[in-house]
Amino acid sequence: MESKKGISIGGTLIWYYYICKREVWLIGHGIEPEQDSDYIALGRHIHEIFYQRRKKELSIDNTIKIDILPGRRVIGEIKKSSRYLESAKMQVAFYLYYMKREKGVDMEGLLLIPEERKRIKVSLTPELERELEETVKNIEDILEMERPPSAVKIPYCKKCAYRSMCWA
Repeated sequence: MESKKGISIGGTLIWYYYICKREVWLIGHGIEPEQDSDYIALGRHIHEIFYQRRKKELSIDNTIKIDILPGRRVIGEIKKSSRYLESAKMQVAFYLYYMKREKGVDMEGLLLIPEERKRIKVSLTPELERELEETVKNIEDILEMERPPSAVKIPYCKKCAYRSMCWA
């Protein structure tokens, strides 16, 4: 989604916004994480293995990639665990918001956590829409910064592919 300031914002930035503002800046400025991270590889593996017969990945406007469950108007998002549930829910809500706002299509959202056998329904409410609009504005502000926000040590740092850029 292109913001009012012409900045391209997708689901990944929404997800990271709820975890680490510094990572939003790094990703938004095209700084690549360590590609040999075990956690990145595990995430890709889970996405490739689970639900392959029951989903189709679509790229929309070269901005977002969503998983559509066939035969239904459902956006599915696969996550390794429910550890960052708020971030994952907001990512799905963003996809719903994007489809409604940019494409005029109302859809349902489903967060899939195969290792925990969880399926969590996500619905776009007026409150979520307002929160997403504020989040997009905050992401724009972060991306316009000359330098990344200061590093803040959080539990996520242990598994972050950018950790060497913050704590080396």
